[in-house]
Amino acid sequence: MRKSLKVGSIAIFAALHSALYLPPGPWRSWAVYLEPIEGIVLGPIGGFFAALIGSSTARMIKPDEFWMFGIIAEPMGVMVSGFLAKGRWKPVMMIYGVMIAAFFMHPYGRMLPLWAVMDILFAFIIIYPATKITKDVFQSDLAHLSKALVPISFIGTVADSLTRVFLLVPAGLHKLFFSSFETLSWVFMMGAVGSYIEDLIVVIVSVSVGVPLLIALRKVPAFNYPLT
Repeated sequence: MRKSLKVGSIAIFAALHSALYLPPGPWRSWAVYLEPIEGIVLGPIGGFFAALIGSSTARMIKPDEFWMFGIIAEPMGVMVSGFLAKGRWKPVMMIYGVMIAAFFMHPYGRMLPLWAVMDILFAFIIIYPATKITKDVFQSDLAHLSKALVPISFIGTVADSLTRVFLLVPAGLHKLFFSSFETLSWVFMMGAVGSYIEDLIVVIVSVSVGVPLLIALRKVPAFNYPLT
């Protein structure tokens, strides 16, 4: 029964993740707004695979030239949200630490303006203290759940952004899209502005929509999240 519930839930969230990518959306995609809830309900492992299946399927249906960014970044955002919901700060610190170090070790990472990655650096700093709030998200009341969703949503969403930055700069995908550093820098800065706005919107959506959804799921018999 438990295994069937896991498989069914992963399939449902994968389909929802895919469907949210298809309509035209701001900056990344509408699927980004699902990532924190996906991670909390399915857990880090189940959430990762649901997002991976959903993001891959969506881009097969509606391909674009930047497909490789979302396929990897969206599952990472979900997985980080799932770890935070369990109070597991070490894997989140490792994910952030490796990608941030790789970014600043690259010459372009040191040349790009620091303000454009300040949300990433701030998220990294608050990972450990945030788990003091997020670790009780599964048993918390309405007020505490609302507070816990703020850092989960913010750090999880920024992990999505960080993964895209990692792929673009240290992993070298910028060579496929930009002929010069100047072009990359301009696009990077414009993307950072949009990313900051989206960070805020995701937090607001998670608290306003995610809280009642998570409370409702608690009332479903035999549905005890996280599933993994």
